[in-house]
Amino acid sequence: MLNLCYYIERGVLESFMKNKTFKVIGMMSGTSADGLSVAYCFINFSKRRIKVMAYKTYKYSKNLTNRIINARNLSLSEIVKLHYELGRLWAEILDKFIDEFNIKDIDLISSHGQTIYHSSKEGLTFQIGEVEFISRRFNIPVAYDFRVGDIVFEGEGAPLIPFMDWFLFGERKCVCLLNIGGISNISVVGRNIKTYGFDIGPGNTLMDWAVNIYTNGKKTYDKDGLLALKGRIDFKKIEKFLKNPFFYKKPPKSLDREEFGKDFVIKNFDFKKEKIEDVLATLNYFTAISIKIAIERFVEEKPEELIVSGGGVYNKKLMDNIKNLLPDIVVKSISDYGIHPLAKEAAGFSLLGVARVLNIYSNFPSVTGTKKRVVLGKISNP
Repeated sequence: MLNLCYYIERGVLESFMKNKTFKVIGMMSGTSADGLSVAYCFINFSKRRIKVMAYKTYKYSKNLTNRIINARNLSLSEIVKLHYELGRLWAEILDKFIDEFNIKDIDLISSHGQTIYHSSKEGLTFQIGEVEFISRRFNIPVAYDFRVGDIVFEGEGAPLIPFMDWFLFGERKCVCLLNIGGISNISVVGRNIKTYGFDIGPGNTLMDWAVNIYTNGKKTYDKDGLLALKGRIDFKKIEKFLKNPFFYKKPPKSLDREEFGKDFVIKNFDFKKEKIEDVLATLNYFTAISIKIAIERFVEEKPEELIVSGGGVYNKKLMDNIKNLLPDIVVKSISDYGIHPLAKEAAGFSLLGVARVLNIYSNFPSVTGTKKRVVLGKISNP
């Protein structure tokens, strides 16, 4: 195993390191807070290559998911306990992952952490999940806490995946990369294009909350969008929802999960009077049309493709809505390019971790509004 600590501590970047294929485990726990996605990646910067060698998402218990998504209501001691609990749990998950896929060589582990607070208005972001439990358990450096470095220079700290999009697709004609997790965000990359990106609006979060509320927590999402497929869209509500000033704000911009969260669903729907199928059909269309509006309003170039990743790829009704609303753009899954749709963000933070080790700038002023390009992240050495 390469002794990264030696190079990190001394700031020595030998040429062989930039040409080296790094073997990295990336970890992502997103706004849906339903599990930890883990990807084992081979990354070579000089060749602009990322190969996902193994991937798996490990589901959280319903109790843990509920505590994460309701973290704002927890006491300080409960948040600290959750911070440590996630660190220990993630270390155990990595143990299973490494054993399950018979992984032998690891140069670096890279963790996004679990966001429990993000406010672009206040210039604040906070991710939990103590990485010392990981770095010391495996005796491997862990890169983490990637958002703060951007916020220090008045950036929004999000989104960060445009760095990966630039890395993979920056040499092509104009391409839009859409990630539909809890929140939807987009990157625009290509030759002679100054990479930019921004949060669009709700992804899966409103649909997930609707199912959660309707079933009293017994179910957490509309599998394949089958319930939405049976419902009727309330276009009057869609019109009302689209009056939100966020949709008219020019990028750079990022969303706090709570902007379109549980309170939004409770405020706008009456589950005693409305069918869950109709609620989901409306929310599904709301996500799709917010994507259409963002592309038409804020993407200056005409993209040849819209490449989609994240859990939203598996919502067939949502993907159909997007394709129908954007008939002039070829809509594809990231899987067409050899990356599992749920692995992209974990792979993206693998790349950000390597960029941290190599002291490569990984934020974009055109994405986050930062006043300075910086090397993002911190390193926990064992």
